Amino acid sequence: MKFKNKVVVITGASSGIGEAAALEFAKNGANVVLVARKKVKLIEVEKKLSKYKISTLCCECDVSQKTQVKELSKQVFDKFGRIDILVNNAGFAIYGLVLDQSIEEIESQMHTNYFGMIYCTKNFLPKMLEQNSGHIINVASVAASFGLPGIAPYCASKFAMLGFSEGLKHELKGTNVKVTVVSPIMVRTNFFDHPSFSSMPKYSPASLSAKTVAKAVLRAANSSRLEIIVPSVVRGAVWAKHTFPFIVNPIIGSVIRKRLNSKNNYSSSSGGDSALEPTSKSSSSFNSN
Repeated sequence: MKFKNKVVVITGASSGIGEAAALEFAKNGANVVLVARKKVKLIEVEKKLSKYKISTLCCECDVSQKTQVKELSKQVFDKFGRIDILVNNAGFAIYGLVLDQSIEEIESQMHTNYFGMIYCTKNFLPKMLEQNSGHIINVASVAASFGLPGIAPYCASKFAMLGFSEGLKHELKGTNVKVTVVSPIMVRTNFFDHPSFSSMPKYSPASLSAKTVAKAVLRAANSSRLEIIVPSVVRGAVWAKHTFPFIVNPIIGSVIRKRLNSKNNYSSSSGGDSALEPTSKSSSSFNSN
């Protein structure tokens, strides 16, 4: 697909992967709809896109709220009359044991990461089918294939995203509407600004830049594959996990549990998160691991 004059809707577009994807699509001539909860941040991104001489639209929207997503779709269709690419990127995680997280905290991750994607898909898919063209790109994580201690609710939301995407892809066979999931490893974004991650090392040496993942999102828009894992070498680990779970799962669980225990020990000795200033939940997509 050539992107010139295409209409691209990106959720979680105020920072991280969403912002980087907006820049990449704009460079290629696409008209970009920026979606996030904070309008002021969207306007900052819009200014960065202005040099590309494209049309933009900033939409303040919490994708976990179905009525706001419905209004979002109305704004998009009122201005552009169509949608060519939907990038469901908004999401966040809270780090900690399931035992220690409240039901509301667990629900909030599913509402944004999974149901936010559902609400956007439901509101934009009918127009794609009417046009007989379109591509839905769901930004997940390799956590969609690995259940990891410490981020179990986040993993659940991404497992759900991948399963939904696979089922929807089968349903859309024979149409010109495609579905692709982009699943990166850890990405250097403000995802880790959530206070629950405060006593952990933020990034591993193998972590990716948001721009690297954004380029994968553009590749996905031209792909017929269900899932693009970034970097591609990690596909081998996903294959091994599904083929030899009795070997791989205990190893992964042991490694992550050690990190979780180290984090808890650090928190106990330093006074925990209460000694740090809280920050808002990130609206950029995770991509953990």
